[in-house]
Amino acid sequence: MANILIADDEPNIAALIRRYAEREGYAVTAVSDGRQAIEACREQEFDVIVMDVMMPDTDGFTACKKIREFSQTPVIMLSARGTEYDKLYGFDVGVDDYVTKPFSPMELMARIKVAIRRGTPQDPPQKAQNLTAGGIVIDLPGMRVTVDGAQIELTAKEFALLQYLVENRNIVLSREQILHAVWGYDDLTADRTVDWQIKLLRSKLGEYRDCIRTIRGVGYKFEA
Repeated sequence: MANILIADDEPNIAALIRRYAEREGYAVTAVSDGRQAIEACREQEFDVIVMDVMMPDTDGFTACKKIREFSQTPVIMLSARGTEYDKLYGFDVGVDDYVTKPFSPMELMARIKVAIRRGTPQDPPQKAQNLTAGGIVIDLPGMRVTVDGAQIELTAKEFALLQYLVENRNIVLSREQILHAVWGYDDLTADRTVDWQIKLLRSKLGEYRDCIRTIRGVGYKFEA
């Protein structure tokens, strides 16, 4: 049974998510602010965290940043604010997915299922190996990336995105392909999630930012 943490100060929203999650057979813990969410994550393991941005005491972004100091549990952020800045900032502090209010409970459940599936241990990892593209070196087992010998800090999603792009270098990848490979979505509409994550990833690659080429009307291609 998957264990879900809901952090939202709106009782009606929390109750709605709890009702749908329990129908799916998930165990649910609910808190009403970011500070409580951090404390709950220190006390027990969760498979997914569904968290609102605007909460009293500690907001969702701050809570996510604190949680990322000790946990990589997937975080799905809820917000009535859907600006590009908000989403970019959310991804930068470690948010895995972003759902704008008002939202469809069924779509949220689909995103939760994807997050749980991708977090489930698979076959044992292969022997240690690196991916190299020019001055970019990706240490797969250690989840470390260096650019010209200097380590750069990437979120888990940025790491997975860079790995996928480099593994498929010189291949034009559609946004839908990237969304499926990195986020695990099949039937959900491809929004600008990929574009926002690409923008953040480029900003961290320095002089190699142009290795990620935009293919207009299609998606992206990595060229070393």
